[in-house]
Amino acid sequence: MPVDSLDLVDFAALTPDGLADACRKAMADCDEAIAAIVAVPGAERTFENTLLALEEATEKVARVSGAYAFMAYVSADDALRERARELDQELDKYGVALAFREDLYTAIRGYSDTPEAKTLTGEAARLLEHELRDYRRNGFELPADERARVKAIFDELVELDVQFRNAIDDWEDGLTLTREQLSGLPESYISRLWTVDENGQTKYRVTLDYPELHPFMANADAEDLRRELFLKDQRKGGEENVRRLEQAIRLRDEAARLLGYDSWAAYRVETRMAKERERVSSFLADLREKVARKADRDFDGLREAKRAKTGNDEVHIWDWRYYHNELLRTRYAVDEFEVAKYFPLDACIEGLFQVTQALLGMRYQAVPGAPKWHPDVQAFDIYEAGATADAEPFARFYMDLFPRPNKYGHAAAFTLRRGRALPDGSYQRPVSAIVANFTKPTADQPSLLRHSEVVTLFHEFGHILHQTLTRAQRARFSGTATERDFVEAPSQILEHWCWEPGVLASFARHHETGAPLPEDLLKAMIAARNLNSGVMTLRQLFFASLDFAYHSPGFSGDTTATVRELHEITGFPYPEGTHFQSGFGHLFGYDAGYYGYLWSHVFGDDMYTRFEATSPLDATTGRHYRETVLARGGSVDGDQLVRDFLGREPNSDAFLRGLGLEDV
Repeated sequence: MPVDSLDLVDFAALTPDGLADACRKAMADCDEAIAAIVAVPGAERTFENTLLALEEATEKVARVSGAYAFMAYVSADDALRERARELDQELDKYGVALAFREDLYTAIRGYSDTPEAKTLTGEAARLLEHELRDYRRNGFELPADERARVKAIFDELVELDVQFRNAIDDWEDGLTLTREQLSGLPESYISRLWTVDENGQTKYRVTLDYPELHPFMANADAEDLRRELFLKDQRKGGEENVRRLEQAIRLRDEAARLLGYDSWAAYRVETRMAKERERVSSFLADLREKVARKADRDFDGLREAKRAKTGNDEVHIWDWRYYHNELLRTRYAVDEFEVAKYFPLDACIEGLFQVTQALLGMRYQAVPGAPKWHPDVQAFDIYEAGATADAEPFARFYMDLFPRPNKYGHAAAFTLRRGRALPDGSYQRPVSAIVANFTKPTADQPSLLRHSEVVTLFHEFGHILHQTLTRAQRARFSGTATERDFVEAPSQILEHWCWEPGVLASFARHHETGAPLPEDLLKAMIAARNLNSGVMTLRQLFFASLDFAYHSPGFSGDTTATVRELHEITGFPYPEGTHFQSGFGHLFGYDAGYYGYLWSHVFGDDMYTRFEATSPLDATTGRHYRETVLARGGSVDGDQLVRDFLGREPNSDAFLRGLGLEDV
C-alpha cells in the first residue's frame, strides 16, 4: 500500500508466513539503513544523516509492529495470533539489540560533538538529549562485560513479558451455575452468558472476563459464589506466572544495580515526572493518610448495608462491590442495570463523538471499506472541523469493542502508526485502535453499558485523541510517548464529561422507548459519585504500593508474602491461598510505574478545572487544550504541559475534592 495510505495493511489477507516475512524484511531493511548511518564519516555527520536517518530506519520496524505484531492482541485466527506473539517478542528483542549497538552509539556520540549539535533547539535538541540519556541508562558507561550482562537481562525480560501476558490472556476459568444460583442478576445479563447442557439441565457459564465478572460480583446474591469467583480471579495466570514475575523482578534489580541505581524503582522513576523514588513513596503515603478518613466512613456504610440484609456486618473483599451496589439501590435509588438501559453503546459513541468533535475542532467519518481484522471492528477517519468535502483526513482510529476468545482481555489504546514530520515536509498521519470488551449486542438487544463502562469508553478514547491529534515532529515524542506518570492524564480528564448533566442529557436515551435519562436518576447518580471512593482509592493505592515495593530496596523476593503484608492497605484481610500478582498484567510495562495512574489523575483533575471555570463544552478552552497538551505529545515535559495549559502551578485540590475529601 502507498506509504501515506491510512490503510496500513490488508488485515483480512494476512497469513502467519506473510506476517513473518513482513516483520523480518522490516528488520533487514532497518539493518541496512543503520549500516549506512554508521558508515558516514565523522566529519560529515549531520542531524539529517544521523538522528533523522535513525528515525527513518526504526520507523520500518515500528510500522510492522503496529500493523502485524498487533495481531497478537486481536486476531481471532489461532495460528496468526500465535505467530504474531512470536514476532512481537522477536521485534522487542530486535529493539533491545539496536539499543546496544556499539557502532550506532559511536555514530550518535560522534554527532553530539559536532558544532551543529551544539546549536540544536526544540525537539531536535530534546531528541539528541534523550538518545544519549538512553545509552547511559543502557550501560554504555560500563565495562563491556557488564554492558553485555545488562543487554542479556533486557532480552530475558522481553521473553518473560510476553509469557506473562500470554498466560493471563489465555487463562480460562469461571463458574458453571444453575439459573437459581444466578439470583440477583437481571435477565439482560443472564441471557448473554454461554450455556452448557449438563444431564439435560441448562447451566450458565460465568467467566473471569470483566463484562461478566464485575456485574456478577456486584449483583449475585450468593456470597459463597461471589467468594468462589473472586478467589478464582485472584489466581489468574497461575503459579507459573508468579515464578515468571519473581524472575523478572530479580533481573530488573540486577540490571538497576549494574547501572548504578539502588533499585529498579529508582531507575524507572528517573525519566518520569516524579524523578526520584522517594517522591513516589511520599506521594503514596500522604495520599493513603488522606484517603483513610473517607475509607473509614465508607466501611461503616458497607457494614451497615450488610447488617441490614443479612444480620452480619463482617464485610469481606468479595462483598464490597455487592454492598456498594446495594447502597446505590437503597440509598440513592440507582440500579446499574436500569441505568444501562439508557446507555446503548451506539448512543454512547455518538455522544463521545459529539463532545470531542465540538471541543477539539474536528469531525469523524466512518470508513466502512477500511481494512480490518475482524467483522466487529469499525474504522473512522479524522478531519479538521472546517475541512472541505475534498479534504484529506489527518488520522484514523479503529474501534474493536466486543469480547471474543483469546482477545486482549482489558481495555486499551494501541498506536498502530506514529505521527511525525516527514523529510518532504508533510506529516505522517497517525493510526490508532481502541480495544475493549463491552457486552456484545444480540438480535434482540443492543450493547448496553453500565455507567462505569461509559467512563471506560471515554477514558480509553482520551488515549486515542492523544495519539491521533499529535503534531510532534519527531516520532520519539509522538502522541502518548510522554512520561509514564503523565500519560493517563489526558484520559482521566475526559472521564469528567461522563458526569456532566448537559453532556449526558445529549445522548443518554432508553434503548426501547427513546426516553431521556430521568432527571431524578441523573441527580442520584451524581450524588452517588463519591460512594465508596475511599475504598476504591485504597485499592488503587494497594496496587501502586505493591508494584513499587516489588521494585524498591528491601523487597524479600517473595511476591506473595509482600501481597499479604501490604493487603491491609485495602482495608480487607488477605485472602489466603491466592496470588493476585500472577494476573496483574501491569507488573510488566508499568513495572515500578503503576503509581502513575494516581499521580496523573491529580493532573487530569486539575486540568479539568479550566473547563469548570468556563463551560464543559467551551470550544476555545478545548482548542487550547488540544494545542497545548494533546498536539505536543512528549515533545515537552509533562509538568510544563500542565503549567502551560493551566497558566499556573498545578495542585491536588481538584483531585481530593473529586474523592469527596473536602467534607471528611
